[in-house]
Amino acid sequence: MAATTETLIPATDLVCLRELERKVLWLASWTIHNANHIRPNQDGLKIGGHQASSASLAAIMTALYFSALRPEDRVAVKPHASPNFHAIQYLLGNQTRAKLENFRGYKGAQSYPSRTKDVDDVDFSTGSVGLGVAQTLFASLTQDYLKAKTLAPDLPEGRMVSLVGDAEMDEGNIFEALLEGWKHGLRNTWWIVDYNRQSLDAVIREGLWERLENIFRAFGWDVVILKYGSLMQAAFQEPGGERLRDWIDHCPNQLYSALTYQGGAAWRRRLMDDLGDQGPVAALIERRDDAELARLMGNLGGHDLPSLLDAFHAARAHDRPVCFIAYTIKGAGLPLAGHKDNHSGLLTPAQMDGFRAACNIRPGYEWEPFEGLDLPGATLQSFLGRVPFAQKGRRRHSAAAVPVPAALPVPSQKSLSTQAAFGLILNEVGRERSELAERIVTTAPDVTVSTNLGAWVNRRGLFAKREMADVFKKERIPSTYNWEFSPKGQHMELGIAESNLFIMLSALGLSHSLFGERLLPIGTVYDPFIMRGADQLNYACYQDARFLLVATPSGVTLAPEGGAHQSIATPLVGMAQDGLAYFEPAFADELAVVMRWAFDYMQREGAKDGTEPDERNWLRDETGGAVYLRLSSRALEQPTRTMDEGLARDVVDGGYWLRRPGPNAQVVIAYTGAIAPEAIEAVGLLGEDRRDIGLLAVTSADRLHAGWSAAQRARERGLSHARSHIERLLDGLPPHCALVTAADAHPATLGWLGSVAGHRTRALGVEHFGQTGTLADLYRHFGIDAQAIALSAEALSPGRPVRHLRAVAL
Repeated sequence: MAATTETLIPATDLVCLRELERKVLWLASWTIHNANHIRPNQDGLKIGGHQASSASLAAIMTALYFSALRPEDRVAVKPHASPNFHAIQYLLGNQTRAKLENFRGYKGAQSYPSRTKDVDDVDFSTGSVGLGVAQTLFASLTQDYLKAKTLAPDLPEGRMVSLVGDAEMDEGNIFEALLEGWKHGLRNTWWIVDYNRQSLDAVIREGLWERLENIFRAFGWDVVILKYGSLMQAAFQEPGGERLRDWIDHCPNQLYSALTYQGGAAWRRRLMDDLGDQGPVAALIERRDDAELARLMGNLGGHDLPSLLDAFHAARAHDRPVCFIAYTIKGAGLPLAGHKDNHSGLLTPAQMDGFRAACNIRPGYEWEPFEGLDLPGATLQSFLGRVPFAQKGRRRHSAAAVPVPAALPVPSQKSLSTQAAFGLILNEVGRERSELAERIVTTAPDVTVSTNLGAWVNRRGLFAKREMADVFKKERIPSTYNWEFSPKGQHMELGIAESNLFIMLSALGLSHSLFGERLLPIGTVYDPFIMRGADQLNYACYQDARFLLVATPSGVTLAPEGGAHQSIATPLVGMAQDGLAYFEPAFADELAVVMRWAFDYMQREGAKDGTEPDERNWLRDETGGAVYLRLSSRALEQPTRTMDEGLARDVVDGGYWLRRPGPNAQVVIAYTGAIAPEAIEAVGLLGEDRRDIGLLAVTSADRLHAGWSAAQRARERGLSHARSHIERLLDGLPPHCALVTAADAHPATLGWLGSVAGHRTRALGVEHFGQTGTLADLYRHFGIDAQAIALSAEALSPGRPVRHLRAVAL
């Protein structure tokens, strides 16, 4: 016989937990009320806070945080339950009253739990619904990866827990993640579905729980249905109880919600209308007054601490993934419980006064941790001191930096694409049994070969917890690739879902913080398909995950593939995305410098708010972050040069003079990435007819722009000496000099360069979907070939017609 809660949880602890559940509900509700009705509202905007969505999880989160969780566990809290989380952390001493009073205010407790903005030990940021759910799955796979390699031998295996709103289960990325979890043998993962059957716009369709149960079981999960609380289960044992249970099981979601909102008298009328002439069940109903009947019908499994504690503690006995479908009532315990408009509804001041009285809270004592509770504060404080989850204090880990060599090998081929160079450089890194090579883990959404990861995978193998032979090799069938799965492998194979790639990078890129062991994740993807995972990429960066994103092939340079595979806007994503440094090198030696810098940059952990910028480039590089390389499949003739320290520094800072302009320069051509040959050719065409032409190689429009913006802000604060890298590069240009910028991307990528020093500028690039064709066809079509670049330079700079240009153009 299964152990009961009474044997697992002492009766005195259960009393404490019930008191704390009341307090969590009160503090969460009051925090929201204070933000919306008491704190001055200077701009008149609605603040919000989701009182009803928080209330439905009060019991579940009480059972988890104050009993079931352990320090090694990690939790992604449903976004709208943020007030509950902050209230729990306040009771545990990890959150301040000042932050609660400033909920959703400037530097107050965040609207949704945030690893980077909150102070109270958030494990996973949430906000964009469904992403925190998938994050726990990939965090569990990351934990398995570390364990398989004995990188964290002393760290107990934790449960990766997600609190999921039932409406979140509409998010497709959740089901993409489920498939990946099944493929990789997912363990130690709990998803707790807050099945309150109400979303923002509607009541959840009937029978959804059955569909969810079938889906989870199909993917190998245990499913635990928490539908009936202790009061209900006891009532079902009474004469007529089975008829009541049958009525509950067949009651439509909308009706159940409506009756909950109306209260005990409405329950009585409806139940007596439907069941009143059926003997024992009518007596069962009549034995309870209206308040007791309402309490019985609201006693769903997700609000019943004994049922929740039983289920959670039983699940700790094994490592199988578990989906708990916990029936709840949206707004449980509040005056707006069950109302279909309660998603963004707020208690009125009058309703809050009534709720305050029901909670025995004296005016002026609303923030007191134990105000209004029946147990002495000392008793509850003693209980909180014994809570397992909090026994090790803050649970944010750190890890030592992995040594990075002074330089990475540069391929020697005379003609090479950056995509091919990436594969060659990584393969050379993989030859060594260095700590850097051992800590790299790669992943790709079914594009491993076509993004040049093949050589690395041949050398380092694919990861799986159990060995799986390469059947082609075993059968002696010739193949370019020798891919065997084993715990020694360092490539995490993913299906073709970019959403999973970015959430996997997010989990791997937080390994140092979650598990105390540093990994250096590299993810490859087709550049245009960054847009398919843009929300997940933003989510990974918001969490401050550290990874190297290699996106290739890019632009219309992928000519025969057509518009669907030709990226236009991705450089603008790279420039706009916080926490991500975007580079677009043209040559292999530039790429080697950037990759070396990236491995170091991914490991830096300076304080976001306290780190001063480097006055060389006005960037806060010591804070670290993720890196995005936009690479190309176009082979370019490689320059013969020495990559000295100064040039390498300029490459990392974002740009350098490939041809330095003279003192009377009439025009400068600036380019980024694979369009380098066209820019170089255009300079040659212009050379006889325009003086002192300069050629600016932009390796990172992102870092040039960020440094320029930062230097401007510094000057506005009185630091008159502040000069960014791009300002120093353009310092010697005369005012009449014109700029022509060219990119195999949207022209806005470099179009801002003219604003740095006020030079007239013509920005060339791609603004429309491409089509199939040769490289020459498409470059000519979009006006980014050498002729178009030279024509633009001619139009901007006064002087005689460019003779070679005219001859060719005719």
